This record gives sequence, structure tokens and C-alpha cells, in this order.
Amino acid sequence: MHVAFVHRRGFGQFAALAAQLAQAGNEVSLITETIDRRIPSVRVVRHRTEPGPRANPHMARHMGIPDHHARIGHRVAETFDAMARQGLAPDVVVGHIGWGSMMFLKDVLPQVPALGYCEFFYRPEGADIGFSPDDQPDLETRKRLRLRNIAQLLTLEAIEAGISPTHWQKSLYPADAQERISVCHEGIDTARFRPDPTASVTLPDGRVLAAGGPPIVTFVARDLEPYRGFPQALEAAAKVARQCRDALFVFVGGDGVSYGVPPPGGGAWKDHLLETLDMPRENILFPGVVPHSVLRRLYQISSAHLYLTYPFVLSWSVLEAMACGALVIGSDTAPVQEVIRDGRNGLLVPFFDTDALAKAILDALKEPERYFGIRAAARRTVENRFRLTDCLDRQWDILEEMIGKSFIRRS
Repeated sequence: MHVAFVHRRGFGQFAALAAQLAQAGNEVSLITETIDRRIPSVRVVRHRTEPGPRANPHMARHMGIPDHHARIGHRVAETFDAMARQGLAPDVVVGHIGWGSMMFLKDVLPQVPALGYCEFFYRPEGADIGFSPDDQPDLETRKRLRLRNIAQLLTLEAIEAGISPTHWQKSLYPADAQERISVCHEGIDTARFRPDPTASVTLPDGRVLAAGGPPIVTFVARDLEPYRGFPQALEAAAKVARQCRDALFVFVGGDGVSYGVPPPGGGAWKDHLLETLDMPRENILFPGVVPHSVLRRLYQISSAHLYLTYPFVLSWSVLEAMACGALVIGSDTAPVQEVIRDGRNGLLVPFFDTDALAKAILDALKEPERYFGIRAAARRTVENRFRLTDCLDRQWDILEEMIGKSFIRRS
């Protein structure tokens, strides 16, 4: 069986499934712009990278992103056409539908079943847009968002089935499309992400952070920006640091902007916020982007892990932290509420209420023994709902149900 994956930036959400399929003896290909890692026995086929949305005075308003998505779709279609002419047509395709990559798949491979990864459908209300009180979408924003969904709508109309990592993310899609979308997370490796009381992290200055020492509060995001609640977390950290002088806050993430907009005047949100925030610098650490192994140890030694997010895509980081037995203090936003029950397997606070966030952190630092049961429940949640082996079995079943055949089974 030949399974082809389509993703712009390497394997992405498909890494574990691609590796398992290849190990089981299936032929596996990845169609991509860039490669983030290599997986043994997996063929990587790169197509030309299309430049991003471009200004064109003759283009209709807000058509920059749809045009970019269509160009990406053309590149992927050309790639599959060339593969088919070489006798390398896949038996099934699994791909991310958000960037246009799957738009023309059925035009070049009309008989090949396709499963689309449905990550996020843009809406002017009920999700990220309009969540912030100072971000109320006007007519132009609403039109832009509707056009931004073109690639996904065209893809969903053609493919056999979809898969979404959470029920809330699925709920954003049109009702008729939801009937063909299964909910299944990519999975968390709970054998790797687990509690470890002996874990430690050595800082560049030689300091060693470990459980049992000064309390450590962690925050992890791809980039330190408002979509993931960085301003609120930093403000709460400043309030806590004035009362708990030995607490150390570790903010992991880049200085760019993955979502939303940069701060006034440009630059990094971190620098912009620190200019006006009264925060003892000895209590705060910005290690930038760190290896996954370091992230795991930070989760394992944290006294509290902060996870705030707009109503947007749920991050792997919060589930990895929970699997490590961390006490997660999260925002009471829809994607987090799907995973965390306040007082049971984590704590929830209003996204914009930095006083409530600071109080939750202080309580966790002052009486850590009160939260041992919550930490254990957090790990059980991931083991019961997001364990990698279980999620892979479910993904495997979805593929087999869709194409009506059995793959080579795992030994």
C-alpha cells in the first residue's frame, strides 16, 4: 500500500503515522515544500516553494491569500501528476487542507481516496477573531476571512473524509462537512513525556534548575505573542515575583509572530512589554526556542505551567505538560476547556484576568501538596484520551474504513 502525505512544512502532524506505516512495510511518500526531519524508508518529494501573498493592482480585494493557496495547490498537483507518470501514484493521500495543497488533488488523481487534516476554519465570531475586546471585526475583515476559507471549502467538497484533533476545532467547520470529519488527535508519547522527580535543567550561566529548589513556573509557545497569552502571563509573573521573591519564570518561545500582529512599532512583543512592566529581571528567563528534550525536563520540574490561548488551535505543549504531571493553569477558553476541568486535572482562569492568574500561581507555589491529585489526574487525562499508540490505532482505522482495505499490520 502506497500512502502519500501532503504538508507544506515537513511531516508536521503526520510524523508518527508516517513512521508507523513505513515500519509496517507500506510504501510512504511525503510531498512538501521543506523538510523538518527524515524518517527511514519514507520518500520525500519536494515541490517548488511559492512566494507568499503578493500585491497586485489588478487582483480583486482580499484575494492575495486565496491566490497563494491556489499556487501551492498547482505545485502539489504537478508533483502528483509527475509521480503518476513515473508509476508512483499513491493508493491513498493524507494531507493538510489549510494552505491549498489538496485543492487540485482530485483533478490529477480522481480515483485515489483522500483524507484531509482539518485544523482550523476561520470565522468572524466564536473563535480567535473578535476574542480580544479591542479586536472587533469590521466588514473588510469578514470578507477577508470568508475568502481565506476558499481552499478548505474546495478541498472538503472533493475529498472522502477529514480528521480534526479536537471536537472544538471540528465544530468550526460547516455542518455538512462535519458529517465527514472524525475527531482524532495526533497523539502524545506518554512513555517519553512522563513525571520524573530526578529531572533537571542546566542554564547557560551554570545554574541548575530542579524540583525541590526555588519554584519554577513555565510558559511555552512557538512565539511569545498575544494569541498565546504572553502579555497576560508576563503581567501575572510580575505580580507574583513581588510576593514570591525566589520564584523563577521561564518563558520559552521565539521573538516572532506566528499569529496575530506585531507590537506597535514592530519588533518583539517581549521587548515591547518589558519596557513598561515592573518585573524583577532576576526572576525571569527567556531561553528562546529550546530542544524538545529540554522542554520535557522543564515540564517535569515546573511548580506550575501556564497555558493561555485565544480560542484557536490547541497546542501540543499543554498535553505534553499534563503528561509530565505538571500543574497546568490555563485560560478558560474553548480549546482548553475541552481538555481541562477546573479543579480536577488543572486550573482555569479568565484569559484577561491577570489578578486571577497571579493568585492561582501563588496558591500553587505556597501549597504545592494541595495539587498532587490534580497533577496525577492531568497525566491520566492524556493517557486515557491522547496516548500516542491509541491515537495511531484510531488513525489507522480511519484510513482503513475510508478505503475499504487492510494495510500491512504491525507485528
